[in-house]
Amino acid sequence: MTERGARPARPGARTGPVLGVGAYLLWGLLPLYLLAAEPAGALEVIAHRIIWSALLLAPIAAMTKQWASLRRALANPRVLAVLALAGVALTVNWLVFVWAVYHHQLVDAALGYFINPLVSVLLGVAFLGERLRAAQWAAVAVGAVAVVVVAFGASSFPVVALALAGSFGLYGYIEKRVGAGLSAVASLSVETLVVFPVAAIYAGVLVARGEGAFLAHGAGHALVMVGLGAATLAPLLLFNGAARRMPLSVLGLIQYLCPVMQFITGVLFLREPMPPVRWAGFALVWVALTILSADAVWRARRTVSRRRAAALAQVSARSPRPGL
Repeated sequence: MTERGARPARPGARTGPVLGVGAYLLWGLLPLYLLAAEPAGALEVIAHRIIWSALLLAPIAAMTKQWASLRRALANPRVLAVLALAGVALTVNWLVFVWAVYHHQLVDAALGYFINPLVSVLLGVAFLGERLRAAQWAAVAVGAVAVVVVAFGASSFPVVALALAGSFGLYGYIEKRVGAGLSAVASLSVETLVVFPVAAIYAGVLVARGEGAFLAHGAGHALVMVGLGAATLAPLLLFNGAARRMPLSVLGLIQYLCPVMQFITGVLFLREPMPPVRWAGFALVWVALTILSADAVWRARRTVSRRRAAALAQVSARSPRPGL
């Protein structure tokens, strides 16, 4: 039994963090899998990610009985348009990330996912009319300085980092706007189907011309390419499930797992250069994230305290009082 006046646990309150941690751990390990797909180029890898993801989603939708939800999404022009935009944003994110891995710019990719929470904050201001608190403004300002420092140290604009942060920030925002009315499997199926024809045509042309890596480097490499579907869907399904079960502020704290793993892979395994100026830029990013995270934790605790106080006040108000 629950205590009188206690709030029941919100659906997904426990499973949300578990799904989020699983998603970002798998994304953190994804660069190692992508390197196994070489010598396939970035575009070919993205095409096969889409193709095998779409083919894998069909039995998943059948097993989870999501056909009705999928039909509703396809029959609703507004939902279809929103999910189409999500599919494009996700494809752009994939393409930039694979290109970064193949060109040994994984540290820049990690930077992009580090600044993604700051982009999410700015998206809230731009599209939801949210007002930033002083701590959030400070975090955004420090993050902007960090981008300038990194750009100065690299003598070039951090295009990879900003493209990844912007595309995935937009994808997360769209997923949140879709809401819990549409299942993760259904939304991801629509997002994949939107870009499937382009991917299938591109992969088919490569095979017809004999220019693709698929089927040209043995059965083992072919299995790696086919496995791109599972490697893509597993973290995405976990992320979509987490985004519907927990606040974006909390999900933002968990997402640091992914860029930390990517940063370590880039520096220790790929031996990407880290001059002092680049370290300084990353240090500023981490300061900004610390400010943002501390503010989110403080706000969450304050909200919980207020709810508990309100619940106790209601219990006290309902309790019988002794007569005079």
